[in-house]
Amino acid sequence: MKVLVTGGAGYIGSTTAKALERAGHTPVVLDSLLTGPRTFVGDRTFYEGDIADRALLRRVVAEHPDIEATIHMAARIVVPESVEKPYEYYRDNVAKSLEMFDELVALGKPRVIFSSSASLYATKDGFEVLETDPLAPQSPYARTKGMMEQVLVDIAAATDLRAIILRYFNPIGSDPELTTGIYAREPSHVLGQLVMAAQGLKDSFTITGTDLPTRDGTGIRDYIHVWDLARAHVRAVEEFDSALLKVDAPSTIINLGRGDGVTVRELLAAFERVFGKPVPVKEAPPRPGDAVGAFANADKAAELLGWRTELSLDEAIASALAWGEKRESVLGYP
Repeated sequence: MKVLVTGGAGYIGSTTAKALERAGHTPVVLDSLLTGPRTFVGDRTFYEGDIADRALLRRVVAEHPDIEATIHMAARIVVPESVEKPYEYYRDNVAKSLEMFDELVALGKPRVIFSSSASLYATKDGFEVLETDPLAPQSPYARTKGMMEQVLVDIAAATDLRAIILRYFNPIGSDPELTTGIYAREPSHVLGQLVMAAQGLKDSFTITGTDLPTRDGTGIRDYIHVWDLARAHVRAVEEFDSALLKVDAPSTIINLGRGDGVTVRELLAAFERVFGKPVPVKEAPPRPGDAVGAFANADKAAELLGWRTELSLDEAIASALAWGEKRESVLGYP
């Protein structure tokens, strides 16, 4: 099966492209290279450009008429930056995606798998969230994801478009061959910050938020190995029609997570256990837009896609550390 992967030069996109190839499928990558490095594309079929460029989309489909689905990952994703630059986030994540969805329907390529986010969820007692639980996005980034979910639901109800919306929890780690991983020079997410502190690239790791309503006062997350996340996309491609048939709807929303909650302090303890050394730590208030957090009830993914995570938190941390050691040789910077 041939699959269009927008954002396929990014961290999750390139890892998903590799997972598709391992499963016998062929990814076609569309990426503007705004953030993703060209080296992550490798020798895959690649189109450099904007997802809202309708002429480019027509060219891609003309040259690959056997594309059967689109995995839409292209987006701006940094929460604090979205607070500082909301216009860019609404333009790139919402307005441009609208153009792409409309063109895909016109081209007769209506199957869309969309990257959404668990940052949409409202804080809930116990922190385990179902797809039907209340939403309360806390940042422009999260609100763009919520808007696009609603866009897809509405367009699917009115047109031939069909959508599987995947709400990611917190991906960490690398692919099995350590060819892709976090590429930002200073990652904003917690594990990237821990790796930098462990490697001496930062003086310390900062815990942002220590009086939150969790068991130890720090934010709670569901950390999923990125390779498990990539495999979920393969399953979504392969089970697309049957999944929607099971729910008897033109679109559906599915959580992707390990199904257990880990606080920042617990992640730090696990990291130090895997790393084998303590990491210097300081504390600070929450960053703008940060959510208290949640973890996934992933039963729907098991039911509709036949997917559950297979890799442990320790394996994910070890993978992230291994990528941290290798990334300079891949990207040219530590």
